[in-house]
This record gives sequence, C-alpha cells and structure tokens, in this order.
Amino acid sequence: MAVITPTFNTSSDLTQAVIEAHDSVLEQSRQIQRLAQFIDEQFKLAVNAIHNCKGRLIISGMGKSGLIGKKIAATMASTGTSSFYVHPGEAFHGDLGMIRPEDIVLLITNSGETDEVIKLIPSLKNFGNTIIGMTGKMDSTLAQYADITLNVSVEREVCPNNLAPTASTTATLVMGDALAVALIHMSDFKPMDFAMFHPGGSLGRKLLTKVKDVMVKNDLPFVKPDDTMHSVIMTMTNSRLGLAMVMQDDVLIGVITDGDLRRALAEGVDLKVATAKQTMSLAPITIQEDAMVADGEEQMRSAHIKQIIVKNSEDCVTGVLEFFQ
Repeated sequence: MAVITPTFNTSSDLTQAVIEAHDSVLEQSRQIQRLAQFIDEQFKLAVNAIHNCKGRLIISGMGKSGLIGKKIAATMASTGTSSFYVHPGEAFHGDLGMIRPEDIVLLITNSGETDEVIKLIPSLKNFGNTIIGMTGKMDSTLAQYADITLNVSVEREVCPNNLAPTASTTATLVMGDALAVALIHMSDFKPMDFAMFHPGGSLGRKLLTKVKDVMVKNDLPFVKPDDTMHSVIMTMTNSRLGLAMVMQDDVLIGVITDGDLRRALAEGVDLKVATAKQTMSLAPITIQEDAMVADGEEQMRSAHIKQIIVKNSEDCVTGVLEFFQ
C-alpha cells in the first residue's frame, strides 16, 4: 500500500498552519463564552414554548445550518423532546404535510435570509405554527417574522478569509445544546429516561439489563474449605475471574481473591500448607440475579472490587458479575 507523504512549500507553512489552528480553537472558545449573554428573555420564551408544546419540535435549515439542525433534533429526541428535522427544500415541495398546527418550528439560518428557509414562513404562519428563529442577524427577515428569535451572532468566522461557517456553526450548535439542557431540567429528565431512549448504548444496557443476563455463570471457580491453597490457586488460574468461592454444603462461606493471596504472602502465610478456610475473606458481598447491572456496578465501586458474587432468590450462588463493558 502506497504511503502518501504530505508536502509543504516551506517548513514555516506547517508551523504557521498549526499556529492558526491553535488560535482558531481559542477564538471559538471566546465566541462561545460571548454567546452566554444571549441566554435571555427570548431564550426563556423558547424554552417555555417548547416545554408546553402539544406537538413536536420541527427543525429546518439549509447547508451547514441544516447539518447542525439535524444534530439538535437528534439531541432533543434523545432527551425527551419529540423532534425531527425537515429539509426546507423538500418541505416546500410536499414535506410541509409532515408539520401539524400544534408543532413548533425552529428555523436556522445564520444570515436570516436563506431563501429556502424564508419561503417557508408564509405557509407556517398560515398553518398557525409558532416559529422560533435561530440567526446571527437580528435585523434579518427571519428575526422580523419569527415569533421568538434566538441570537447566535458571532463577531467573525475563524476561517482565515472570514468565509467558511466555523464560529457561527459552533455557536448554533451550542445554542441548540443549551435549549436541550434547559428542557431536560424542565421535564425532570432522569438517567433511566435517557436509557429508555438509548437501549443500545452503554448507559441503556446498564440501567435496563439485569445481572443474570450478563453474569458469568459457566465453569464457576468453586472450592471447599479444606482445599489446599495450591488447589485453590490452580482453580483461580483456570478461571478468568481472579477469585475462588469457598462453598460448604452448597452454601457460600467466603471468597478468595488475588488481593487475599497478596495479603497472605505479605503476612508470611505458608501457602503450601494453608487451606482455603484459613485464607478466605468472610461475608463476601453479593447481589441478587434479578437486580440491574447499574446496581451491581455501584456496589462494586463502593466496595472497590472488580467482581461481585450473584445469588438467586433461594440464596444459591448462580454466577459472578464483572464490571459491565
């Protein structure tokens, strides 16, 4: 496979390019801080309107604004606000039928004059929709006709030519996230709610998955109280769990972990003659198999352990839960 080596006119070209990239990050950060002043009365009106909306939040924008709009819609939908994106061009050619009178429409255009977006306003007004405008020009057509206007103006783009949408798209994205954050607070949206909308994500799996569904339940490392530590170590070595469960008449009486072995060695215990009963830790922490994985992980975090022994309703050991990956 051929390796393409980038070339520059001079070594100073790369140096200057990196400097400008570094400065652009700092400049965008500064402009985002400036955006905080626009969390104002209009922002409060927008949050209140969306929170009390009986329909959906419809978002529309062209080009880069459209891409940001899609992200905002996805964030809203995943945090409890029913929302989706409609392309303004497609809306003008039939997709307006997707919008109901009780919906709120968020129109995004930095200039406030994007033709495809502005042309939607008369129809939306005729439908009776509340229009929220998100624009960088507060004297624009969108700002004039929107019911609520969110200011996302920036002093300049960070593009060297002040042309490519950079700071302006970042500001729009941040304002959209700010709306989502406010609405999460207003709706008292909880981690479990988030999990319901993200069953395939890490948080969703933890909060919605039971311990018995992910625990290790085959070839469990059981040992007896009088087993020699040599036998115990062999059992632990053959298991990937790093522990051995000490059982007496099918009842769990203790556990031996890698930590127990290290402590025994540090205390001078002769593992050649010691038994499992002499080395084990008593009263190991356990969890019920019908508990949620999130509960198991919280117990493990609190106890500073990497595994927790699982029992069923009859107090029988049925598996071992490891930190959920």
